[in-house]
Amino acid sequence: MLARSIVRPALSAVKAQPQQQQQAGMATLREIENRLKSVKNIEKITKSMKVVASTKLARAERAMKAGKIYGGANQELYNQASVESTPDAKVLYVAITSDRGLCGGIHSSVSKAAKKALLAHPEARVVVCGDKPKAQLSRMMPQQMALSFNQIGKDIPTFAEAAAIADEITTNGGEWDELKIIYNKYISAISYEATTVTVAGPKALAEAAGFKAYEMEEDVSKDLTEFALANVIFQALVEGHAAEQSARRTAMENASNNANDMIGSLQLQYNRGRQAVITNELIDIITGASAL
Repeated sequence: MLARSIVRPALSAVKAQPQQQQQAGMATLREIENRLKSVKNIEKITKSMKVVASTKLARAERAMKAGKIYGGANQELYNQASVESTPDAKVLYVAITSDRGLCGGIHSSVSKAAKKALLAHPEARVVVCGDKPKAQLSRMMPQQMALSFNQIGKDIPTFAEAAAIADEITTNGGEWDELKIIYNKYISAISYEATTVTVAGPKALAEAAGFKAYEMEEDVSKDLTEFALANVIFQALVEGHAAEQSARRTAMENASNNANDMIGSLQLQYNRGRQAVITNELIDIITGASAL
């Protein structure tokens, strides 16, 4: 009797082990299945965002072509006027990106270029267009922040927006002799780079060799500087917008590809787990039939 009382619990424990393994296998399969559904939903979202970014990129490229005309005419003005930069000039930097994310490291490229320039010129100040560079630069060097603008990048930039930014900079941006605009230059649909463009101040423009040959009122150089600043800002906004849409499309394409790879891996893992559960069930059935 004592031997039976010892053997029966042992047999019960042996029979319970396959059941526990089977339950653990089913729980793991449910976890994999839930994760698989989640990744598939994310893949649908990223694929849709890629399509939207591709459509917006086509519109942004058309707007960029018009914006480059403004910037080209502005550069021709400075070339003809022979504007020269002075070593002791007061510099004001303008970092231009946008408020939106999910576009790779496009905002970081402008922030890094602005940070490098500000570290080299501790006395300089910076104007930030876009919440993304504002969040990065305000943490690192808040004492050098002069102005900030948001609501950037929701739609294709307009010249009216660029003119409003230029007016605010000339009115409340403090004293400056030259202004350096840092933005993402659009190179192709898959590449961009942080670029700096210089805009001379009213004093430097009035003292340029090309302008000294003519008699002009004092307000002319000031108005011309503000108009030139608006032109350069508009070019920077439209090029940066096109670069952002290109980067967002690339980021969503990479995210979709990674999701597809993860779906394949999870599907394989699920199939192997399901096969193991079925095999264990067959072993239990065969073992039970043999015992009978």
